[in-house]
Amino acid sequence: MPRRPSRSLPGMVTVVVAVVIAGLVGACSAIAEERDSSISVPRAETVDGDASVGALSPVPASPFQPLRVGVASETIAREAVQLTDSASEERMLISARAGMEEIEEYDPWEPYNEVVFSFNYKVIDRFLLKPLATVWDKVVPDPVQESLANAIDNIGMPRRVVNNLLQAKFIGAGRELTRFLVNTTIGIVGFFDIAKTAGLEKSDKDTGQTLGVYGVGPGPYLILPILPPLTVRDGIGYVADLALDPLNYVLPLAASVGRRGGEIVNDRSLNLEFFQSVEEHTLDLYTAVRNAYLQRRQKAIKE
Repeated sequence: MPRRPSRSLPGMVTVVVAVVIAGLVGACSAIAEERDSSISVPRAETVDGDASVGALSPVPASPFQPLRVGVASETIAREAVQLTDSASEERMLISARAGMEEIEEYDPWEPYNEVVFSFNYKVIDRFLLKPLATVWDKVVPDPVQESLANAIDNIGMPRRVVNNLLQAKFIGAGRELTRFLVNTTIGIVGFFDIAKTAGLEKSDKDTGQTLGVYGVGPGPYLILPILPPLTVRDGIGYVADLALDPLNYVLPLAASVGRRGGEIVNDRSLNLEFFQSVEEHTLDLYTAVRNAYLQRRQKAIKE
């Protein structure tokens, strides 16, 4: 009997063409949206004459990136900068000025979390990550480091596209696809963020955020060795985000681990002075990181 022709290839071609068209249409809408009603993250006003401190980091972070964070120390610095003053009244003032909402900090595992947090910060970062990042910073020029960060971020397109679609953010999905096409071609495999220069900002979404949009509660706050701060919900989302990383399917395990390590060291190197400043001006680092992280995640879900 003659074999029936396979429909898988035409079907895949149809899907790809449809997605590309949607991306181009979304790009046009995205440009208009960026000009008229782009989402911006509020920044706190100056306090006692000091420089302004960002109330919430751009959401990066998945907590994973956001922020391009892999090791807890990097998130520690980025999150802690939100609440760097020791006086609770000043911290409340910063929060109020930035329009931040009060949230319940559900941390039933705090004794365990504090121990792991201290290990990540005082051992992993102090004796491993920071020294490596310092050497990397001296050997590799900043423009090269930034290009590497851009290329790594460009690979994360599938996660952002899928989660934008799951959240019915079709313009965001189109923007992400268009950014990928522009940066992969004109931007030389993503080493240069040409799309951003053209006005196409990132529409960063992750699976933990998507679960929150669908009503899944954050669950307990959680600190794990090596990893950045999480909630139980974001931990589940983190695993799903790993499954959306295309390189995990083509690289051997050792190469994947090496790539992740290089990403962490490179990003830490780009922020050496910034993290040092946070460490010097934040007394209760654990509480500051927890509060800023939960605030940022809640804001990301509401957006």
